[in-house]
Amino acid sequence: MKKNSFLFSAKGILIAGFLSLNTIMYAQKTADISTISEKTLSSILEKNRTYYTQGKVADYIPELGKMDAKAIAFSVVDKNGKIFNSGDVHKKFTMQSISKIIALMVAVNEKGEANVFNKMGYFGSDRPFNHFSNLETTGKPLNPMMNAGAILTTSLISGDGEKPFLKILDMVRYITKNPTIDYSKSVYESEKSTGHRNRGMFYLMKNNGLISGNEDQLDNYFKQCSIELTAEDLAKIGYFFANQCVRFDGDTTYKNLEVAKLIESQMLTAGMYEFSGEYSRTVGLPSKSGVGGGITVSVPGKIGIGVFSPALDQHGNSLAGYHMILDLVKLYNLSIF
Repeated sequence: MKKNSFLFSAKGILIAGFLSLNTIMYAQKTADISTISEKTLSSILEKNRTYYTQGKVADYIPELGKMDAKAIAFSVVDKNGKIFNSGDVHKKFTMQSISKIIALMVAVNEKGEANVFNKMGYFGSDRPFNHFSNLETTGKPLNPMMNAGAILTTSLISGDGEKPFLKILDMVRYITKNPTIDYSKSVYESEKSTGHRNRGMFYLMKNNGLISGNEDQLDNYFKQCSIELTAEDLAKIGYFFANQCVRFDGDTTYKNLEVAKLIESQMLTAGMYEFSGEYSRTVGLPSKSGVGGGITVSVPGKIGIGVFSPALDQHGNSLAGYHMILDLVKLYNLSIF
């Protein structure tokens, strides 16, 4: 009996030692998030720069087709609000669908979550961003991250004419602490002149009684998609929602845990369109992409990430941007799972 006890004890010690060694080895492989630097970002950026050759710049909106496919930028705002940049960080591009999370915040702050989601679902996305989805069956958009849901969200913001758009623009300026941010008139005009599919969604929802206004409301959506910013601005937006709607400089004007959780949950389940499920498995972070080539990422309670590269994959997400995010997540073990 004593011999067996000794064997069990020895076996236990060996197992404990093996587990401890594995833990140490894993810890050595995972870098400390506090060691993030511009050198780190530059290294990751250069590694993934050539992915643009495998993607395609969005050209269904003519103005977007003029973007330089080789442009690339990487930005991080750390837990203390310090900003790290690499690449073409001064290059401006349009928010496109990333504006949807800002519009959702404004609408929910005004009308309350229940009133907004009474008109649409919390469902994840398994269809392209511009799909009519279940508008013709249930009459309601799947979620506020697809175009139909985003058009409806913007229509719910109070105010006549372009006032709803100006509220979204002001919120972007506030979060980024960048009062120079504005929208591109040329991209707006291009979106408006070619946005017949979005116009169809607008009128279908109007027919279903979800929208009562006129095309001014659709114009506001086109304008919000045309807001121009940088990868650094996206990192600040990512930080904002990662930290309970507290700005990177510590400003708590809009601090709201529940709103942050709502936005992050929508980013996680539908922020990358029909790629969202696979993205949750590989990256595992709330993220929102736009066909302008940007992606904003929130690491809950920690940092914000912004990337830019206009060459897109088949889902409409930045190809090099995705791989830069993936490498950073692996290096610092940032996934929430």
